Amino acid sequence: MSTLKPIITVCGTTGVGKSNLAIELALKLAQGTHGWKGARIINADSMQVYTGMDVITNKVPIAERMGVEHLLMDFKQPGEQYVVGQWIKDAIKAIDETHRMDKIPIIVGGTSYWIQHLIFPNRLPTAAQSLSDSVAQSIANLPPDLLELFNALPEQTPSAASHPEDALLLHKLLTALDEPVAQRWHWRDTRKVMGSLRVIKDTGKAPSEIILEQSKIALVPRYRTLCFWLYAEPSILNERLDARVDNMIKEGLLDEIKALRAIASSSTSSSLDAVVTEPSEESAVQQTDYTVGIYQSIGYKEFHDYFTSPEPSEKLFASAVEQMKYGTRQYAKRQIRWLKNKLLPAIYSANGGTDHATALLPVYLLDATELGDQWKSCVLNQGERIMEAFLGNETLLDPLSLSERAREMLTIDVKPTSPTEVLRARKKVVCPACTLDPSQPFMVEDGSQWEAHRRSRAHRKYAARDKKMHGKPAKRRATVHSDIPSKVDAEDQQDKQGSIV
Repeated sequence: MSTLKPIITVCGTTGVGKSNLAIELALKLAQGTHGWKGARIINADSMQVYTGMDVITNKVPIAERMGVEHLLMDFKQPGEQYVVGQWIKDAIKAIDETHRMDKIPIIVGGTSYWIQHLIFPNRLPTAAQSLSDSVAQSIANLPPDLLELFNALPEQTPSAASHPEDALLLHKLLTALDEPVAQRWHWRDTRKVMGSLRVIKDTGKAPSEIILEQSKIALVPRYRTLCFWLYAEPSILNERLDARVDNMIKEGLLDEIKALRAIASSSTSSSLDAVVTEPSEESAVQQTDYTVGIYQSIGYKEFHDYFTSPEPSEKLFASAVEQMKYGTRQYAKRQIRWLKNKLLPAIYSANGGTDHATALLPVYLLDATELGDQWKSCVLNQGERIMEAFLGNETLLDPLSLSERAREMLTIDVKPTSPTEVLRARKKVVCPACTLDPSQPFMVEDGSQWEAHRRSRAHRKYAARDKKMHGKPAKRRATVHSDIPSKVDAEDQQDKQGSIV
């Protein structure tokens, strides 16, 4: 029997009833199940940590929490940054405190990235002590323009759509500092590129160095963890999500967005250059970074045009509502992809192929496609039964036996879980034939996506044009930036042991 202390996690997309299940499980535990005195719910939704803004962040109303204590919710001010490392530190403290009370911690939320790093320690970079030798050498070799950019990275991430030159320059800087990681990101993905550059700034190490260090650490869970994944068929879930947006508007969404805009205006205006003595609310709000803090909430940026128009119209309002619905549906898709492509492979790797009955991290998909009595039967009743077996150290059900959807979604192809393998598997390459504008290179992921692209009608057309013009087809490039020689491909030929630096 494992000596690790137990926790329960409830993951899944928005709109499937994660909080409802967590509350019901906590009420069940309050009846004294297996000697536990109850449970406390620990929020793992990155937007629900902020005070107020209950509608836009979809918090469970206090009246519906049934007296169950909710932690790490409503304790940060809108406008504050609160990131994964801070949350993990706070979550561990809350978990330890909950165990001392002889209660079970139930971690619930849609930010599966946070939950994954809580379960598996030693996967986040630490603060810088000093520059690594490779980073110091790379910085010393930077040309003046890139060195100036590195020393003064933009506070707000530029948009590749509106500022492609800035986006490409940031990618060029990352390529010069850490080519393997630069090849992982499309140059248009400025958020990821900036994130990697900030890792270098904050840790003094290249992300690929950190990845190599992590690859040498086995996936060992921090807790004995029962994972519930609530899943609903997208075709049905999408209708539910659209209806939720309509209901959010009725419950006061627009008032919350106005309040957020006022906060953004206040905080941004105070940080503007002193030369600008009286910045308008609009100029301040336009500088808001939609990729940080509560400003990431779906609905805030979607209503930007509506609120900034001199004459807000029904057409602008309808467009904002549709954008919000689309953004919510896309977010649900991303949540499913993370669970299936990131969390599940990590859990299976940590379990080491052991039988579900003895797994340290049993994971169950509960079918939340239907609501009402069906939800109670497929989600609540099954969840309670599995929880009791887990806490009682009884034989657990086969996760694939719960439903056809469980069998389908929990059966995955073998995926690399070592950070180094993942980095190699997702490398991007440039297709010169399809790069119509040299300032905006066409990139595609190597491997199956490249092969599919190579067979596409558009690629064959442009490749034939290139061959006609130059006498031979253009070959794909490992780097976006032709003035930076690629070292990765040469190293790949020599390196047969998985090292990337």
